[in-house]
Amino acid sequence: MTPKWRELADKLAERIRSGEYAAGQRLPHIRDLVEAGEGSKSTVHAAYKALEAEGLVTSSRGHGTVVRHQAPLKRLGIARYDKAKWRDGDEVAFIADRVASGRAYRRGEQTQTVSRTTAPATVASALGVPEGADVYARARLVKEDGRPTHTLTSYYRPEHVEGTRLVDPAPGPAGRGGGFRVLYDAGYEIDRMREELHARAATPEEAALLRLAPGEWVVELHRTAYTADGTVVEFAVGVHAATRFAWSYEFEVPDSAREEAP
Repeated sequence: MTPKWRELADKLAERIRSGEYAAGQRLPHIRDLVEAGEGSKSTVHAAYKALEAEGLVTSSRGHGTVVRHQAPLKRLGIARYDKAKWRDGDEVAFIADRVASGRAYRRGEQTQTVSRTTAPATVASALGVPEGADVYARARLVKEDGRPTHTLTSYYRPEHVEGTRLVDPAPGPAGRGGGFRVLYDAGYEIDRMREELHARAATPEEAALLRLAPGEWVVELHRTAYTADGTVVEFAVGVHAATRFAWSYEFEVPDSAREEAP
């Protein structure tokens, strides 16, 4: 059976998402919900703590429990990969999103772990290696104000990254300019990208890691990075909390008929 506190948290979460409780509005005092028959003091308190962990409310002494403003982060398309950001500066992709969203950021909000592993079928196909071949996996968890927003795991062929900071097991970002700058310095300049997106239900592990509300979906991203000669130097899989991002793309509209004219 679903715990009473979880049922109450889900009920309040639905009221927040529907707008019944608006951003900036204070939720009822715990005693008021107790008197309304919603559960014991400990039940209501646990429900409020769950809503806070899910990023729907904030709690502070003297102000009570207040609905958070839920403006999603801009997840840029082409602009987040501008070479001037990572090659010439230190604005890695997730930071470019934060800057475009007018939100604060800290480099420490991106953690990483690196491992050498065997390539599953999807990764092997993208990197052009046999299934089961050794690859490096660089897994990141990105947070905003302590709340996870998404994961991103990049896979590399060992011969492209051996001896670089991309395979350094020390925690933290890969250095100034991030992974693309490391590849650039190693002689692999990113020339073009392909991104594929699809929405799906979160797995229990993803729901726990991203602190998702029950039933919340994720957007899975597959990103393939190529050099000018068509070499794939990174294949990445991201899992994004669907309600925490607004995907934004701006690009020139192609005219293939004009391009093919003699």
